[in-house]
Amino acid sequence: MNLFNLRRPAASLDDLIIEAPRNDFPGECLMPTVARPPQVFVRGQGSWLWDSDDRAYLDFSQGSAANSLGHSPKVLVNALADQAQALINPGYGLHNRPQLNLVERLCHRTGSDQAYLLNSGAEACEAAIKLARKWGQLHRGGAYRIISASNGCHGRSFAAMSASASTCENRFEPQLPGFSHVPLNDLAALHAAVDAKTVAIMLEPIQSEAGVILATEHYLQGVERLCRELGILLILDEVQTGIGRCGTLLAEERYGVRADIITLGKGLGGGVPVAALLARGKACCFEVGELEGTHHGNALMASVGVAVLDTVLEHGFLEHVRESGLYLSEGLARLAYRYDHGQLRGDGLMWGLTLSDDSADDVVNAALHEGLIINAPQPDCLRFTPALTVSKSNIDEMLLRLARAFSRVQAAQLQCRKGIAV
Repeated sequence: MNLFNLRRPAASLDDLIIEAPRNDFPGECLMPTVARPPQVFVRGQGSWLWDSDDRAYLDFSQGSAANSLGHSPKVLVNALADQAQALINPGYGLHNRPQLNLVERLCHRTGSDQAYLLNSGAEACEAAIKLARKWGQLHRGGAYRIISASNGCHGRSFAAMSASASTCENRFEPQLPGFSHVPLNDLAALHAAVDAKTVAIMLEPIQSEAGVILATEHYLQGVERLCRELGILLILDEVQTGIGRCGTLLAEERYGVRADIITLGKGLGGGVPVAALLARGKACCFEVGELEGTHHGNALMASVGVAVLDTVLEHGFLEHVRESGLYLSEGLARLAYRYDHGQLRGDGLMWGLTLSDDSADDVVNAALHEGLIINAPQPDCLRFTPALTVSKSNIDEMLLRLARAFSRVQAAQLQCRKGIAV
């Protein structure tokens, strides 16, 4: 079967609107916390998904970059099956071999001194905040304030949302004290915000949820120098950028900086819930009983983390990510020029394309009708986070389907303008 021939038939312009769920829709018992299209997906392989009607979709979102190796890669399937037969979860108060293997590999490969395993990137960021404030009690006279960048997103736990700015804020959630936000890539504003109560600066190398906004090399290196000069900690949130997404194991390598604390998630689990907190030097100051969690570092999930990490570190893997990322960016740049869209931003296999208007949701819906899954972190921005194993033929097929989606939206906009004129 040739997957590239499984394209969706042309749909009407009305298909740009997602229909309300029918009364008999199987998800009626699901709390409506996320807007979802009506398709029910039943299987996946690599860069492809199939719905319950056996229609094929090319997935260039991959769970917002969580599925680092694509859908149901054999290495993860085998790791889960083998570990499930041996030991799933002995409890967080007991050692298990996959947990020890994963933290040892992470520390060795990243030059870290200690690691702790959690379930999600939000939990990792929450733990990083706790660790930094513990360090502030011990080494900076009780300092507790953390400065982060405007429009950042560090997850949706209570403290992580407080560290985040508008991108992740929920108007129904009160914000915790002790956090402040300054514009990204503005060293002067950052320097002015630091005071005696500041314990750390917490940044994403690439603000994915804000529309794939990159910190500049000059800025991030300047932030590291500032932290060293003032004796405060640098926390890098690499939940989105770590584990090969930018063509290196960690994005900090691309910038030539070294953080005191790093958070990992998403890609570390390849689609299952695994995250990690890494610490270096004197930032390693947690004591017994200060972090607990029923599933933290359970054997089943840790075995997957080992499988993902070993795969990403195989010879040639990261080179493939860099080459595929360049190929993808060149193709997206050509499309952006052809359809008169805006700036393309990104690195490795994370790219954001700014549109000429706020039509991102319409393009996402049109793409779905073309059998392509992408997402829109902002009203005027499309985001592309394919599997790190994506092939050039997958990229070529994606560009064809995206071009058809752009054409569909432009035709709908033209029809709307003609209707208004009449």
